[in-house]
Amino acid sequence: MRNLIFFTFVMLLFACNKETQNSNEATDVHSCARPSEAVVKHLDLDISVDFGKQKLAGIATLSIENHNAKQIWLDTKDLTIKEVWISDGKSKNPTQFQLSERDSILGSPLSINIEENTHTVAIQYETSPQAEALQWLSPQQTAGKTDSFLFTQSQAILARTWVPIQDGPAIRFSYNATVHVPKGLMAVMSASNPKQKNAEGIYKFEMKQPIPAYLLALAVGNIGFKATSERVGIYSEPSVLEKYAWELEETEKMVQLAENMYGKYAWERYDILVLPPSFPFGGMENPRLTFATPTIIAGDRSLVTLVAHELAHSWSGNLVTNATWNDFWLNEGFTVYFELRIMEALKGREYSEMLASLNYQEMLEEMKELKPEDTHLKLNLKGRNPDEGTTDIAYIKGYNFLRLMEETVGREKWDAFLKAYFAENAFKSMTTEQFLARLKPLLTTEQAQKVAIEAWVYGAGIPENCPKTNATKLISVDRQMAGVNGKFENLETKAWSTHEWVHCLNNMPKDLTAAQMQEMDKKFNLTKSGNSEIQCPWYKLAIQHQYTAAYPAMENFLVNVGRRKFLTPLYKQMCETTAGKEMARNIYAKAKPNYHPICVSTINDLLK
Repeated sequence: MRNLIFFTFVMLLFACNKETQNSNEATDVHSCARPSEAVVKHLDLDISVDFGKQKLAGIATLSIENHNAKQIWLDTKDLTIKEVWISDGKSKNPTQFQLSERDSILGSPLSINIEENTHTVAIQYETSPQAEALQWLSPQQTAGKTDSFLFTQSQAILARTWVPIQDGPAIRFSYNATVHVPKGLMAVMSASNPKQKNAEGIYKFEMKQPIPAYLLALAVGNIGFKATSERVGIYSEPSVLEKYAWELEETEKMVQLAENMYGKYAWERYDILVLPPSFPFGGMENPRLTFATPTIIAGDRSLVTLVAHELAHSWSGNLVTNATWNDFWLNEGFTVYFELRIMEALKGREYSEMLASLNYQEMLEEMKELKPEDTHLKLNLKGRNPDEGTTDIAYIKGYNFLRLMEETVGREKWDAFLKAYFAENAFKSMTTEQFLARLKPLLTTEQAQKVAIEAWVYGAGIPENCPKTNATKLISVDRQMAGVNGKFENLETKAWSTHEWVHCLNNMPKDLTAAQMQEMDKKFNLTKSGNSEIQCPWYKLAIQHQYTAAYPAMENFLVNVGRRKFLTPLYKQMCETTAGKEMARNIYAKAKPNYHPICVSTINDLLK
């Protein structure tokens, strides 16, 4: 039955919030899946990529574990479902399906009639040109300027916009895929990948390890590859491949350092795809193929901390996954903790403490705009987009809670606990409550009282026992800034890393004048910096203090860079004044075609 829509919105809410029958399963308010009835275990995907129509079209074949169910529920959003078949392994027959009324966040749940012996469901479908997970780039939006480019961003609940699937982080499946692309282009996925283009434009992929849907990833374009070790390599557009490979040459060393701490890398290869600038995030931890923004390419390997973060996700997140998006801190707090341990091993304690201190400062700034309930580690995102939970609370408050655990029980004991945690829960999901149950035996009664776990996890703000960093490098910057008596061009910066510059720019006095900025710019060439982490706070200062000489470079930055981390503070700063808001609207009109839908939504809200 084609496109039969008869469920009411009340039924949609019932389907999406239905308690599972298995008390050990967390209720996922962002998925309509009913895994205790029928659950996806493997996906076979056969799709064609049409750049002209900006659509994917093909067949998704789902191998399911069926508990004598009469229906299987899948998540979809703006998909056109053309036909559905079911099979018991002997015969293949058409079946009826129903798309429920569309919800702006969750999409349209798809219920498919199955039989007690159904083990395979095949769905012929196509995506919408407005699919939120898909960004279609024109040749002009790429580095090479010659070929179109496509990439996906499935996290948190956008996989459903390009594959009909059970789109919840607690549901894992392996997958195979065949992807048909225009000749001359290459396809890569979060799976086994080709190292070079083929003449036919047909690429086959295999992901043996089970993953949640948010880690499904696809990119198509004029892509080249260069190995940097036996298991690590860089993908990017060919015109910038050598440059990117040099910048990311330390990745293999990071993998080895991570393995030394918390066990063998479980995903065989660790490759990185550096995307065109419109990618909305710093990175995305797609297994086997991290997606990364080109804004980490500074020419001096100073921004590779992001690689440490995405690599750490290979254990925290990809291997042991938050069961729901309310438990998001279990992914990100662990990952920041692990990331900084990698950076400590790579560059020393002084360096990692500097990073930890900067992170903490950023979190405090963000907290000024958060509701108290959104500063809890365990969130309640029912009825909300899970992207609203992707704040520094999950990342940095989560990190500090775990650091407090380390400082309470000692690093040796804490490392043994984490190594066992990853090994014993590999390829499984974890709720906050399950983790706390595991944590409890690690602490003595006295330690548990001192840590105050309830306040950290279920309380607002940052508890008083938050660990203190010893960021000697940033203290040195502060002393210098205090000693130059407003002549900031006299700062001695030769030994500074990017992070010391960020700290300096973020802590400039409120009465800084345009003349002082001009002198700094003349000495340090900040307006023309090629380092995005420096450009963002510098341009923010330019807006604050009407340093108009930086405006053309700032506009160029905003038009060509799509990373939300940089866009949001600059647009927000412009919106502080009437004239600034008008400037923001004018820039946005030029930049919007280059932005991912995730960023468009954010900037639209700011410019209302």
